[in-house]
Amino acid sequence: MQKTTFTINRDLYDKADEHTPQFVAKPGLNEDIVKHISQTKNEPEWMRKKRLKSLELFQKTKMPTWGPDLSQLKFEEIIFFIDPNAKETTNWEDVPEEIKQTFDKLGIPEAEKKALAGVGAQYDSSMVYHNIEKSLKEKGVIFENMDVALKKYPDLVKKYFMTSCIPIHDHKFIMLHAAVWSGGTFIYVPKGVKVELPLQAYFRMNQQAGGQFEHTLIIVDEGAELHYIEGCSSPRYTKNSLHAGCVEIHVLENATMKYSSIENWSRNVFNLNTKRALVHKNAEMIWLNGNMGSSRTMLYP
Repeated sequence: MQKTTFTINRDLYDKADEHTPQFVAKPGLNEDIVKHISQTKNEPEWMRKKRLKSLELFQKTKMPTWGPDLSQLKFEEIIFFIDPNAKETTNWEDVPEEIKQTFDKLGIPEAEKKALAGVGAQYDSSMVYHNIEKSLKEKGVIFENMDVALKKYPDLVKKYFMTSCIPIHDHKFIMLHAAVWSGGTFIYVPKGVKVELPLQAYFRMNQQAGGQFEHTLIIVDEGAELHYIEGCSSPRYTKNSLHAGCVEIHVLENATMKYSSIENWSRNVFNLNTKRALVHKNAEMIWLNGNMGSSRTMLYP
């Protein structure tokens, strides 16, 4: 049998942008940074309390003893909140040039034109772009930045956010996530609505020693259908970074949900993700996950 060797060019992913953020927290995790995140986002009191309770649980809980070696993960060296110098927009031309160039190289705007019904793009701790086809909006489909959804649909978010699917006490890294989550995707598909083209979000880490903690919350109502795609990548640095996202999916009776994720991290990223779905009677949930680059990946089901 002939042996074939493949060489992967990572230049596209490994080069960091020369972008100056609006705010970079000091390394380390404490109550002040959690309060700062909540205050910056002007969150309701119940979310602030949930964050602080999660921080308390995190500080009391020991590191997991299974999975990859986490001895080099130093929380005191991680930056838990990086606010880019960019406001969320529905027009790619309004995204800062150095950030837009990164997403252009990754092919996200071109993919939106050809094969997607909506796209979200997050850079470090905040969404910089979000858009959905008008026809889906008219059918009642919600596709929002998680921070925005918290303000526009508070009752729906409060009902499903880290309650029945992935509660805040689930494990140490979900406690961490619940304390410092920022950005992410919120999707609601009404009863009987079939979203024919996929919705996609792409999450890019840029800051050295940074942490990214996007939250994805999806509700596919009775008899509805959805395909959602997530992509992630980061540049290569000499210091370790941390990705601890969370994906919660509720697939209601007779609904169909397909989740596809391709994550291409550099080797200095600790990728400690939690993804789970609650699937109701006669519903179908299809998972497709690909994780590359990071030598320390732990996926919590």
